[in-house]
Amino acid sequence: MEFLVASAVGVLTAAGVYLLLRAHTFPVVLGLTLLSYATNIYLFATGRLAVNAPPLIDEHLARYSDPLPQALVLTAIVISFGMTALLVVMALRSWSVSGDDHVDDGEPASATAREDRP
Repeated sequence: MEFLVASAVGVLTAAGVYLLLRAHTFPVVLGLTLLSYATNIYLFATGRLAVNAPPLIDEHLARYSDPLPQALVLTAIVISFGMTALLVVMALRSWSVSGDDHVDDGEPASATAREDRP
């Protein structure tokens, strides 16, 4: 079970970094979303993987799952949703102003061609 969770975090992180290195807005948004999913799974796994254990601390219970990582994951989900919404709005605004969806500082070929026109 631990190998599966660690592999999922690794694959999501690798895919997120790969998409972040693309030069277009949609892959960057998707890459940040995948990185936030990887972070959420990592935070959730830090509370030990306890199947069918309640998130309650009681002296009568022999097994319980740690409620702190669950609370951190819920907070991270809300923050990542807000961050993704802000990033999508900024990407749409950038595309509507420039007419291009490149996110790097270099000028794409369409921007230089647009400046040459009278």
